Amino acid sequence: MLIAQLQKLLTTPITQKSRHQSRLAVIFWYSLSITFAVGYILMGLRQAFSSKYIVSDDAREYISWMYRYFNPDLFPGDLIADYFQSVTPIGYGIVYKIIAALDIDLIFFSKIFPIVLGLITTSYCFLVCMQILPVPMVGFIASLLLNQTLCMHDDLFSATPRDLIYPLFLAFLYYSIRCSGLGILIVLALQCLTYPIIGFVNLLILFMRLFRWQNGQIAISQNQKDFIFFAAAMMIAAIAILPYAIQSSQFGPAITAAVARTMPEYWHGGRVSYFSNNIINYWFDGRDSGFIALISPPQLLFGLLLPIILRFQSHFLLTKQLNDEVKLLLQVVIASLIMFFTAHALAFQLHWPSRYTHHTFKMVLAIAAAISITLILDATFRWSRQNGREILILGTIMIFGAALILYPSSFTLKVFPKTPYLEGKVPTLYNFLQKQPQNIVIASTSGEADNIPIFAQRTILVGKEYALPIHTKYYAQFRQRMVDLINAQYTEDINQVKEFIQKYHVTFWLLERSAFIPEYITKNTWLQQYQPAAEQAIAKLQKTLPVLATLINSCAVLQTDNLVLLKTECIKAVTKT
Repeated sequence: MLIAQLQKLLTTPITQKSRHQSRLAVIFWYSLSITFAVGYILMGLRQAFSSKYIVSDDAREYISWMYRYFNPDLFPGDLIADYFQSVTPIGYGIVYKIIAALDIDLIFFSKIFPIVLGLITTSYCFLVCMQILPVPMVGFIASLLLNQTLCMHDDLFSATPRDLIYPLFLAFLYYSIRCSGLGILIVLALQCLTYPIIGFVNLLILFMRLFRWQNGQIAISQNQKDFIFFAAAMMIAAIAILPYAIQSSQFGPAITAAVARTMPEYWHGGRVSYFSNNIINYWFDGRDSGFIALISPPQLLFGLLLPIILRFQSHFLLTKQLNDEVKLLLQVVIASLIMFFTAHALAFQLHWPSRYTHHTFKMVLAIAAAISITLILDATFRWSRQNGREILILGTIMIFGAALILYPSSFTLKVFPKTPYLEGKVPTLYNFLQKQPQNIVIASTSGEADNIPIFAQRTILVGKEYALPIHTKYYAQFRQRMVDLINAQYTEDINQVKEFIQKYHVTFWLLERSAFIPEYITKNTWLQQYQPAAEQAIAKLQKTLPVLATLINSCAVLQTDNLVLLKTECIKAVTKT
């Protein structure tokens, strides 16, 4: 009797319940889904608000330049700000422009935005599951697994355009199942405006839906409206993507694969780490090149059982309740893989290949895993009732339920949720620079330079976070700046230093006290990318002391434990060393 009640509560479709019971079941499981989603997000936000100078790692690239919305005179002639403004999707920029118009701080908004995105993602995930298999527990399990995987990576807290992939793509799946043409077109437009490359996956899915599998063969739709709708989708996608393509092309073209193979930036330890001599790593789990990169937690692998279960439907009676639109999951996989291999073939014209599968596979696996688990659980209920094994099934449910909820968690993993937040450690530096004129330029090889644009809204010459070797016109300038900076920082010739300052209009030079020992360069994988300048600098350090090291005491305007800020006017006044 108890098993029958559990089966009714957990795996009975709402169509087989009374209207009142169905409504209560949906409300209960949806509320539980939202509760876990909010709980995970709030756990992540504890770190976000633990200090004033905390921001998401990648947000420094996308949000820094957006302070121009408050003050158009910020970052004048700034290569880095201009570049990241050009590669920021138009829709994402509009969101922050509206926030700036409301006089809300952009960093603050980037921290609370995940709450909104998490609720929308959870809601659409639940709705998609209810359309495919009308068992409310499926929606709960899928949203739980999806929120867990989002919180195990920086796919919700990154404050970058990719945070919008999940709510929009799940909305696209929902409206596709519902055959809501208006909903599909609106979501497609938003997707193309905020994360354009996923728009290609959406279009491929719409194209595949023009065909049907009938009597063992592929049949094309005979409804002319289907083709008109697809043409409209293509037109909307083109209108949404074309302005972004034109905008981002000013620093193009993209680096070719042949050139990238010769660059240390694209190998292990480099800024991108795309290529690998390990075939498995390259094609499967490479962060930028592999098609199953960053797929976790392991519970998602239950999704791989769904095709097997569907081949043995006689043993899983609940499969009779599956909507034929379960095929949409396969269409997502096929479309994603097509774009994955296309991106590899056209490297790097369509960005990193993994971006086409990394996100969509997580959603598909979460939904498929939830369906598989529910089908298996229902079959187990039926088996236990027939064989009198109630105790066994009760124990199994308790163990599995605990495992599903407790992993991942702070009890089972060292860090959960995993957030990309970084804390600026030198507020005195940011405050000092904020008081300086808006047209100053700071040169530095220190990692702390990465925080200056976001916290001080001032221009830096270079920074590791901004060293993206994607577009040739941008990175050629960036790399030359790095080479010139390394050469000038470790030279014995004061005239070379002055020429560097004059060439790049440098106002301040930020140094780490440890910068003048060979290990500073040998252990810095970023600096090691810029050869032969890095090796030449090491050789110089082993022989003599660079001229800048002798000016620390006389030209410093600000000093902390390991940082010294030199004023270049003082350096230019030096006549000899």
